Amino acid sequence: MLLVSLVEIGCGTALLFAQNAPTANPSDSAAASTLPVAYVYIASNPSGSTYQIHAYAAASNGKLTPIPGSPFATTATYLAVNGKWLFATNGIDIYSYSVAANGSLKQVDALEVEPTGGLVDLFLDHTGTSLYTDYFTENNEYLAYSIDNANGKLTSINNVMGGTEIGTVASFIGNNEYAYSSSCYHFNPLIYGLQRSSDGAITMLNNNIPIPAGSPGNFYCPWLAAADTTNHVAVAMQPHDDSTWQPTGPYQLAVYTADRAGDLSTNSRFATMPEVKVGIVTEYWPSPSGKLLAVGGRLGLQVFHFNGANPITNYTGLLVSQQVDQMFWDNANHLYAISRSAGKLYVFTVTPTSVSQAAGSPYSIAHPQNMIVLPR
Repeated sequence: MLLVSLVEIGCGTALLFAQNAPTANPSDSAAASTLPVAYVYIASNPSGSTYQIHAYAAASNGKLTPIPGSPFATTATYLAVNGKWLFATNGIDIYSYSVAANGSLKQVDALEVEPTGGLVDLFLDHTGTSLYTDYFTENNEYLAYSIDNANGKLTSINNVMGGTEIGTVASFIGNNEYAYSSSCYHFNPLIYGLQRSSDGAITMLNNNIPIPAGSPGNFYCPWLAAADTTNHVAVAMQPHDDSTWQPTGPYQLAVYTADRAGDLSTNSRFATMPEVKVGIVTEYWPSPSGKLLAVGGRLGLQVFHFNGANPITNYTGLLVSQQVDQMFWDNANHLYAISRSAGKLYVFTVTPTSVSQAAGSPYSIAHPQNMIVLPR
């Protein structure tokens, strides 16, 4: 609604003052075209105890330029960003960095969460007002924090103990109330949900989400989840033998639909779930439009068409032949992906009808660990 209102206001203003509109300056268009469409941040561990955050400005064609001051010193490897603040954790503390207009970073706060470590991953709700992290213990937990946008400080809201079966990044559907993930700890297939209240507090959903039946003699082991912009959730699943528990084929992609209570249902069957070519899946994320799904794995990177409640369908072959560990999208059709083993950052321009590698890609980064993208 906000974007629609801005367009309507803009059109109304143009009509009202059309007779006195100033002559456009060609340099204004040139300046606008050079503004970055995203800032890209990669945490790396180039040597020993040295950790850095590499920061890049992405042009409209996907070409990356280092941000002044980059790389920035840190001790953290997991990242999240909400537009004004970047958050990072080293497993013990969560650091807050201010994000300047040019994308540069400055540490402004540090919150000690767990002196002995155990924090992994950071993720935000859609509004960017709540931060969540996984805390690995004997009863794995999700920790929730509110963000003070005046100074970047974090305040604990609550934590949720979910047992050994939980402990991966959860993905929020469009209503920002429900988030989902999955695991197969000890070959126990589990898709689970979180419910977020208006103050950012989270609770585990008490629902029994079905797993599609495998082909005869097989069952599926799910891993992670990725929600589109409405109420659909993709889940990668690998078939395993019922008796030996050994993998029997490549991962396949199921799709679920969330109802108003947060319950997930699916029409996915082994015959309608596309197979991936990336080998063991490491991560997957939908594009901002919700029409595409990027999947990374041991053998590379692949993009699929994400069709709402209808089956996900094949689109590209392998775009990268190296292991891809993490990927994110911006709002200008760019897909960014890192390979830890290759020490590379890849950039692609991807639409539902075309795919091309961006100018300058891939970029070399010594021992990249994790990445986050801030669309502009």
